[in-house]
Amino acid sequence: MKILVCLKQTFDTEAKIVLDGDGRIDNKGVTMIMNPYDEFAVEEALQISEKSGGEVTVITTGGAKAQDALRQALAMGADKAVLVETDAVMDEYSTAVVLAKVLGDMEYDVILGGFRAIDDGSAQVMGRVAEVLNVPVVNVITKLEIEDGKAVATREIEGGSEVVEVPLPAVFTAQKGLNEPRYPSMKGIMKAKKKPMDKKTVSDLGVDVTPKAQAISFSLPEARQAGQVVPGEPAEAARELARLLREQARVI
Repeated sequence: MKILVCLKQTFDTEAKIVLDGDGRIDNKGVTMIMNPYDEFAVEEALQISEKSGGEVTVITTGGAKAQDALRQALAMGADKAVLVETDAVMDEYSTAVVLAKVLGDMEYDVILGGFRAIDDGSAQVMGRVAEVLNVPVVNVITKLEIEDGKAVATREIEGGSEVVEVPLPAVFTAQKGLNEPRYPSMKGIMKAKKKPMDKKTVSDLGVDVTPKAQAISFSLPEARQAGQVVPGEPAEAARELARLLREQARVI
């Protein structure tokens, strides 16, 4: 079985985000990690491979440092990696076009990825990839069973869950709760250095990566204001709280 995983390198969730002089996010000195939702996807791919046999290939786009996320996946147990090197600013459309081009030239039964990235939170890329490849997609899955050329996935819906059966090949996006990603062992880290990593460029693929959407500016949220304590007896305090919510906070 051929299992492909699309992943992304993102800012560490504990990183302090600052803006440079041009109003862009300054990544100098910021620790970069594999997108946590993509870790679930990598782990699921490894579990499928261990259970049913097969090969796991991880793919990403980005600058040279993006290979660090691929090396992490290789250390976890993935077999091969593909890095499409580019310093271009790409939106969800152009990213999906690049990934779909790479995936379309490979053999695959299952394609996995995180349902969203923690930096932009768009939750679009994997769905767009499935559309380009013309294969089914099941989003935000918390359980996946594969057998006899089909997959049964449990996914989150509002107020409950839904079970979906699709033929393979198909795309699945991972949600928290799907599994518990393993930590790379020292042996895995050493092995990862020798595992193959195919490097391509966007020009090698011959695709147009002109974005359909572009961020005009970035701004940091306002600092959170200190809370306010409403003193007095319960009934009196409740009336005062209602007044403050209505007249000051204007939320009622």
